[in-house]
Amino acid sequence: MIVALIVVCEIGFWVLLAAGLGARYLLKMPRLGMGLLLCEPLLEIVLLVATALDLKSGAEPDWTHGLAALYIGFTVGHGHRTITWLDGHAAHRFAGAPRPARAPRYGMARARHEGVIWTSTLIAAVTASALLLLAIWYVDDPSRSTTLQAWILQAWKVAGIHGLIALSYALWPRRAPEAGAGHESPEDAREQRTAGVERHGR
Repeated sequence: MIVALIVVCEIGFWVLLAAGLGARYLLKMPRLGMGLLLCEPLLEIVLLVATALDLKSGAEPDWTHGLAALYIGFTVGHGHRTITWLDGHAAHRFAGAPRPARAPRYGMARARHEGVIWTSTLIAAVTASALLLLAIWYVDDPSRSTTLQAWILQAWKVAGIHGLIALSYALWPRRAPEAGAGHESPEDAREQRTAGVERHGR
C-alpha cells in the first residue's frame, strides 16, 4: 500500500504542477493556478498520515516506510526549486517573461550553484531522518526498528556522495574553453560574451 501511495503521490505531484501552470498561464487564472500549486504539500501530508496509520495498525516496519520518509524528504528539499524552475520556463514560454538564467557552467559560479543544490539534498536528508526518528520512537521497539535505522544511514550516504560531487566543482573548477579553440558551442559563446561585458563593466 505504501509503495502504491508513493507512486500516486509522484503522479499527483506532476499532475498538480501541470494543472497549476496551465491554469496560471494558459487559462489566465493565476489564483486558481496558485491554489493548485499550493495543494502540492497535501500529497506529502497524505503519505505521512498513511504511513503513520500503517505503523499504528501493527504493520512491521520495513523498507516501504523508509522509502516513504525519503520521498517526503526529497520533495521538501527539492520540490520548491523544481516548481520555481518550471514556473520560470512556463512564464517565458506562455507569458512573454524573460528567459530564466541558465545555470553557470564554469568556475566558482558553477561550484556555488552545485552547493545550493546540495543544500536542498541536505534539507531532504534532515527531513527524512527526522521522520524516521519519529517512526522509531512511535514503534518503540528496537528489535523492530532496525530497518528504519538503516534508512537514516542511506539518507546521509546519499547526502554525503552528493556533497563530495558538489565539493569537486570547487576543488577542480571547470574552465571555460579558450576563445578560438574551435570547440565552442553557441551557449559557450554567449557565456563568454556575457563574462566579457561584466569584466568591462567593472
